[in-house]
Amino acid sequence: MSTKSQFIIIYRPPRATFLDDQTEAESEVIGQHFQYLQQLLHEGKLIMAGRCIDAAFGIAIIEAASESEAQQIMENDPAVQAKVFSSELRPFSTALRR
Repeated sequence: MSTKSQFIIIYRPPRATFLDDQTEAESEVIGQHFQYLQQLLHEGKLIMAGRCIDAAFGIAIIEAASESEAQQIMENDPAVQAKVFSSELRPFSTALRR
C-alpha cells in the first residue's frame, strides 16, 4: 500500500481579460485542459478543480505518490504545455471536507 500526498496546482491565465478575449486556439487548449482534468478524476488522482468566477486563477487539488509525480501531472497538462496557463505546484493538506 503506497501513501499518497496532496498537492495544489494553481493555474494563472496569460492576461486579466482572458475570460472575455481568449482566442480560438486558446479555447481549444482549454477544452483539452478540461478533458485532462476529467481523466485525472477518472484515474482517482484529482480531488477537485475549479476557478474563480472572474477567472483570475484556477486550482486543482491532486493526490500523487511523490512531488515529482505531481510535478509531472502539472507539466503534462495541455494548457501548461501550450503556455496558455502558467502554473505553480505546492504541497497541500485538506483540513476539512464536506
